Amino acid sequence: MMNLRSFDTIAESLAKLLHPHVEVVVHDIKSNSISAIYNPFSKRTVGDSSLIDDVQALAEGPDIHGPFLKTLADGRRLKYISTVLRDGKGEAVGLMCINFQLEEFDRLQATLEAFAAVTSDPTNLDSLFHDDWQRKIDTFVREYLRERNRSLDSLTRPERASLVRDLQSAGGFSARGAAGYIARVLGVSRATIYNDLGVTTGEGS
Repeated sequence: MMNLRSFDTIAESLAKLLHPHVEVVVHDIKSNSISAIYNPFSKRTVGDSSLIDDVQALAEGPDIHGPFLKTLADGRRLKYISTVLRDGKGEAVGLMCINFQLEEFDRLQATLEAFAAVTSDPTNLDSLFHDDWQRKIDTFVREYLRERNRSLDSLTRPERASLVRDLQSAGGFSARGAAGYIARVLGVSRATIYNDLGVTTGEGS
């Protein structure tokens, strides 16, 4: 019969690596009790009952159960997974349970969400800094490139001209100064933009 102590090193290593978030428990299936526990934030101790209802079903089932999620009475969330431990003959001798506390990660997520949140602007002050038509041009160019799996640097001259003409069809040149802005976005001169449109401006290219 394999001694469960041979699994203790693995259990202790996991607990140390992921401390203080992880508790690792090794259960003895034969005695239905805890044979080892590391970082015991559940307050259980060696010798406590494992409370395994159906040892036979556990032994005959899959080796890995989970991961699962559960909420404790105090509101803390745990993500846990259990692994059946077998001897050299394949007989189930134990169970290793890894319990991962999500409390710190929940707090971190809440902090990130609060940091990323924006408030509405009833004064419309934002419009003083970013004209809406510029945003529409940015969005149009970004979507045009995304749909074609291209980047601005990879566009050929005919492809850039096609983009410029599509922008014109979509009303992208209707605002005053739009041609200059589009030229800056595409990294070319205004003369090039007008050339792509087939418009003669008298400006040098």
